[in-house]
Amino acid sequence: MTDAARARSTAPAPRGIRAHAANVRRLIVKELRSIRADPVMLCLLVYAFTIAVYTVASGASTEVRNLTIGVVDEDRSDLSRQIVSAFNPPLVKEVVPLAPAEVDPAMDTGRLVFVVDLPPRLQRDVLSGRPTSVQLDVDATAMTQAGNGSVYIQTIIAQEVARFAARSDLTDAAPVQVVTRAKFNPNLQTSWFTSVMQVINNITLLTVILTGAALIREREQGTVEHLLVMPLVPVEIMLAKVIANGLVILVGAGFSLVLVVEWLLAVPIAGSIALFLFGAGLYALAVAALGILLGTIATSMGQFGLLVIPVLLLMQLLSGSSTPMESMPAWLQVVVQIVSPTPHFVALAQAVLYRGAGLPIVWPQLLALAALGSVYFAVALARFRRVIFGD
Repeated sequence: MTDAARARSTAPAPRGIRAHAANVRRLIVKELRSIRADPVMLCLLVYAFTIAVYTVASGASTEVRNLTIGVVDEDRSDLSRQIVSAFNPPLVKEVVPLAPAEVDPAMDTGRLVFVVDLPPRLQRDVLSGRPTSVQLDVDATAMTQAGNGSVYIQTIIAQEVARFAARSDLTDAAPVQVVTRAKFNPNLQTSWFTSVMQVINNITLLTVILTGAALIREREQGTVEHLLVMPLVPVEIMLAKVIANGLVILVGAGFSLVLVVEWLLAVPIAGSIALFLFGAGLYALAVAALGILLGTIATSMGQFGLLVIPVLLLMQLLSGSSTPMESMPAWLQVVVQIVSPTPHFVALAQAVLYRGAGLPIVWPQLLALAALGSVYFAVALARFRRVIFGD
């Protein structure tokens, strides 16, 4: 047994739940003071829940806007002019008339991503019911813009041809009209999705970093030795770190949702922020325990940083926030939902904040978060006892 552990074993230990609660409260105050005394960490917290959320939501957009489209109008009919006039803002900023010989130079230089070629006799073929085609040239090196933009352009052309045919009283009009209604995000704005997902990602990132860094910092500075000779038990120290750092993260997430997401970005929050924060608290229990577990494995802040990067990357990529869970292999979906609490938290956040779901709908996610959080906490506590206390 080490000297610190021997001194701890001979010190008078408080008894009773009230004494344990008092120890945890004092340790929480100590953790909050250490966070307040770290200006770099405070700046990181403020940046992550304000500037980072706003810039990702407003700048990193996958929506197609302000396109410059080249048009080769070889028909010069009422139908072709109707199609060209349908390319309006915000999708299209400018329509550039081109001759057939100008198409390749314009696309080779990257000046245009899309070129629409309206063939001769287009209107005559449509009116006579003969099959015809409109060519759309796409520069696929701009992958996201090319994929989304080509769908929009094809839809616009098809709609205008259908309207022209309807006005011409053609009999071969489509017998079924498909009407699309987008719920929960009627204008399909990317910022509505990315802003909330950025808040969720920051909760994961900062909770792991804060708790793990707090433990590594005490180990490097030697202050953890002071805790070993005090009448404290490991669960009190670990609970204090989890609660203090989780509380700071929850406060930052709450302010970010109200001030940045709902007010500054004008993203409507459909459900209860209190229910979301309750689920975030259960989630923070699990990821904070993960941070402490990683902090007991690493021996320095550099090692901790290198260890955290792949863990956080996998948690984010396999959470369902970046790509749908349904696109993953079936076996991977099962493994991720058993091992990681992040998919359950993402599902809860989307249900509450986007669709306005209440407790009767999201209780399975809350139960999963509580179960995984308890398992993570137990494993981290066992490792914490063995590494820090030498038990």
